[in-house]
Amino acid sequence: MQKLTTLTRLAVAVSALLLISAYFVPLWQILMWAPQYPEGLEMKIWIDNITGDVKIISALNHYIGMKHIDVSMFPEFGYMIYIVAFMIGVGLLASILNRRAGLIVYVILLIAGGIAALVDFYLWGYDYGHNLDPNAAIVVPGMAYQPPVIGTKQLLNFTAFSGPDTGGWIFLASGLIAVGALVYEIILSRRKA
Repeated sequence: MQKLTTLTRLAVAVSALLLISAYFVPLWQILMWAPQYPEGLEMKIWIDNITGDVKIISALNHYIGMKHIDVSMFPEFGYMIYIVAFMIGVGLLASILNRRAGLIVYVILLIAGGIAALVDFYLWGYDYGHNLDPNAAIVVPGMAYQPPVIGTKQLLNFTAFSGPDTGGWIFLASGLIAVGALVYEIILSRRKA
């Protein structure tokens, strides 16, 4: 089993410790603008909650047949704190055990977690934007209101933006540090060989 350099072990520990921020800052944001809301509306998605203009956005969405947004509709909020804690533990363990295999497991876990989060958000958005109440006050035949996963999208007279918030960017930095540490270890071992 190949051991890690001191620099890599430190980088992996920093990567894991950065994930603690998920408990204190929002991970994702959805922003919306329209002529009647030039100052914009925002929704912040945390590890276990949604904050911001949720009631206003939910009320507006209800007119076009979307469900009311409520924390209870996201079962992920019940277990995300444990998934992130597990990731932190695996990262710290990889640093302590000082084995490349541990770093590989940690990197795979971070990448898989990021992909799973985006897929989960896409599936929720698809359901939320397509399964509309046919008796809604405003019905536009053939129209779906799926919010963007990442980026900007026009939804009737609203421009919606979805993307990482502070915690999301920290997660990305954490993943890049871990991947960079693994690449560094691979390059270093090839040079030695």
